[in-house]
Amino acid sequence: MARVYFGTDGIRGRVGEHPMTVDFALRLASAAGRVLAPQGGTVLIGKDTRVSGYMFEAALEAGFVAAGVNVMMMGPLPTPGIAYMTRRLKCNFGVVISASHNPFEDNGIKFFDHSGGKLSDELEEQIEAQLAVAPLTRASGELGRARRVDNTRVQYQQFCRSTLPEGMDLVGLKIVVDCANGAAYKVAPRTLADLGADIVPIGSSPNGRNINIGCGSTAPELLQLTVPGVNAQVGIALDGDGDRVLLVDHLGRVVDGDQLLYIIACARQAQGTLHGPVIGTLMSNLGLEIALRERGIAFERAAVGDRYVLARMRETGSVLGGETSGHILCLDRTTTGDGLVSALQVLAVMRQSGKSLAELAAGMSRLPQVMLNVPIARRYDPAGVPAISSLLATLEKQLGDRGRIVLRPSGTEALIRVMVEAREESLARSCAERLAEAVRAVGA
Repeated sequence: MARVYFGTDGIRGRVGEHPMTVDFALRLASAAGRVLAPQGGTVLIGKDTRVSGYMFEAALEAGFVAAGVNVMMMGPLPTPGIAYMTRRLKCNFGVVISASHNPFEDNGIKFFDHSGGKLSDELEEQIEAQLAVAPLTRASGELGRARRVDNTRVQYQQFCRSTLPEGMDLVGLKIVVDCANGAAYKVAPRTLADLGADIVPIGSSPNGRNINIGCGSTAPELLQLTVPGVNAQVGIALDGDGDRVLLVDHLGRVVDGDQLLYIIACARQAQGTLHGPVIGTLMSNLGLEIALRERGIAFERAAVGDRYVLARMRETGSVLGGETSGHILCLDRTTTGDGLVSALQVLAVMRQSGKSLAELAAGMSRLPQVMLNVPIARRYDPAGVPAISSLLATLEKQLGDRGRIVLRPSGTEALIRVMVEAREESLARSCAERLAEAVRAVGA
């Protein structure tokens, strides 16, 4: 059965529009309870700081309790924190109410299994099948119970600290941390401060509507100004639900997910703890692939989306993978992408090597990358069009092994995405524009 509601990262949409309504959330809770805890059990619910989170939290609580599932409510906590605490508190499954890096008008619901991993496609299909059944309300003696457990978030902070080498602290480091006015606004500054760092927090005053607005990993400009402005050594930019991270060096330059992967991979290789290839995506910069190859580190690409990166990591025995956006997976430390844990891994490399973030990132040169989104009137596969495939072959020959082209239909919009990397930006742009014109001619 094809999934209708679940995408690559749970269910997401505009609040008030189907499926992000109270009615759907209640039905979803009832369906998930029947599939994931048919004999009763416990679910952990966490959320980010969106004002709509209160509404969905209440709806999910009602649906789970009515279905006979006990509910623990954590309140605002990063998505990876809910994954960890689901496992730590021995819950049957966990739920996060968040639309990640989207604006506050959106929200989403995503699930973790008892081990803190994402649900399989099969389980998501089973939940969707149960949505057709009326919500279950058990007899009074069989109802679940609900309680708040937000005081246990300190256990997640302790876990994050434990991912550093034993005995390491951050004393002497001045760090600006941008929490995107989101789920990490408490735990990220506290964790770093507990490790002895001098903390300058920004994006840490959520009001329910300012999540991801002018702050966080999707808008790091304020962080880029603040880090050199306060003479900090590094800046950390998380997204709204805390599973992505970008860093900023002491000069105010962004260090993206590809560069973070490079830094962590090189450190793991030197320590002898890098197992399997590093897994990126189709959109990972070619500069990452070249830099890793020069270090003798294998690199593979998965489809876009951390779900697919994780699947390929498990297939290959990899411990490290991620996306340019900063969604980094360190499976030798945790089960899912965790922005704070990933940032701590890079800070550990800085401490161990004595090098600045700028020096560590200098080992990888990013190739100029041009991305064009071409609207189309009808969906089609560009690879199956002779005129486009012929032009593509010509341009790929022109770029050789120092360039790369990705043509792919958007999975959510009527768009064809054209991405070209080349030695010079002018060459990348001219190739991208020629391909975009060919795509427009077919899709008009």
